[in-house]
Amino acid sequence: MEDPRRYLNVVDVEATCWQGQAPPGQVNEIIEIGLCVVDLGTRERVAKHRILVRPARSTVSEFCAELTGLTQEDVESGVSFEEACRVLDSEHRARSRAWASWGDYDRKQFERQCGRGPAVYPFSSRHTNAKAVFGESYELRRRPGMAQALNVAGLPLEGRHHSGADDAWNIGALVLRLVERGAWAGAPDRNGPAEA
Repeated sequence: MEDPRRYLNVVDVEATCWQGQAPPGQVNEIIEIGLCVVDLGTRERVAKHRILVRPARSTVSEFCAELTGLTQEDVESGVSFEEACRVLDSEHRARSRAWASWGDYDRKQFERQCGRGPAVYPFSSRHTNAKAVFGESYELRRRPGMAQALNVAGLPLEGRHHSGADDAWNIGALVLRLVERGAWAGAPDRNGPAEA
């Protein structure tokens, strides 16, 4: 049985967005869920996943496509939000693992969308705002965005910024830096590799 403290799901979402206000009748919806599995025991990122999500109440704007690299055609091939929540639970143990995101946006966006139904909230209650922990650990007056935090920590930006999968991977590296600094609560002692 998996040690519940050992693996952490790091989640980053991209959602439909616009340069200004949302067009009439449209709302922000998750279009990509990036997930990085961090083994807190071995201190390494062990898996990277991407779930494309088909929006039901909005479309991908030109602004959103430039920001995320995702087009309407890309997300049309995705799964429904309800199915994405099922996949997080069944394939990524989201209900039993602790999870983290950079800030609270990701958690709140899931809560908003699940609140509209019929999707069931897929995560455990053990959420950590990695942005807040980073700011405290580095004694920063203002909490930095992920890319700025990588600079502060002396880490490279891997992949494309505003790609959910790449951002989750980079946040995973920041979490591991916080573990090294002794700032990540509940990290187990270092031990040998295991499957994620």
